[in-house]
Amino acid sequence: MSFSATCALLVLMAEDWELSNPELKEKYGVTITGKERTALNAGGYVDSRKQGRSYSHVLTDKGWHHASELFRDGVGAPATGFAAAAVRALVAGIQRHVSRSESSLADVFGRQDSATTPPTGVEETITAQEKTVSRASDASVATFLSDDVETSIRKAYAQLADGPNAWVSLTRLRPLLGEAPRELVDAALRRMITQPDVHIVPWESQKNLSQEDRDAAVIIGDQPKHRILIGA
Repeated sequence: MSFSATCALLVLMAEDWELSNPELKEKYGVTITGKERTALNAGGYVDSRKQGRSYSHVLTDKGWHHASELFRDGVGAPATGFAAAAVRALVAGIQRHVSRSESSLADVFGRQDSATTPPTGVEETITAQEKTVSRASDASVATFLSDDVETSIRKAYAQLADGPNAWVSLTRLRPLLGEAPRELVDAALRRMITQPDVHIVPWESQKNLSQEDRDAAVIIGDQPKHRILIGA
């Protein structure tokens, strides 16, 4: 991946937000287009969608993982000059802080929304379904195994989507999942995002979110995400 594409990935990581090209242009004087966008999309590091006449971009979980690798291993850049040197120096400095504090990049750059539920730890996320089922006293809860919940999510999405590759808000999707416990639904969504046909992202404008939208969000990568797309 080119140095410019790497820098674009780092900008999206630092913002931890979906940004449109006009917003990137206004704030940083750059846009993610051409070879950079193609490389980031093809690698699965960034989800880009057409918004009007421009594109909006958001870092994927794979993009966060790649960013952590860059911070751990260093940004090997063919570019020279003070700008490239500054990027490498800052990456190295932040990595020293992360190592000393035993924190993560999400701790440094992740946006924390006070109106949403606190993020779940990685190990808790992976085992949330099993723990919830094992301690449930209600037999009806125990029947909601992960495959059942995912099937319900996919059916609900198909019912709500108004066309191929349509975005559906979790605010509309959750009520169609019946009695499925919130913990199992969230755990299923976190597993599904690793599948190639599933994309779960935040709304690009956080200011206009209702409390209902915030409550329906699922926390993934220390970030509340509000809508889902399931491709063909």
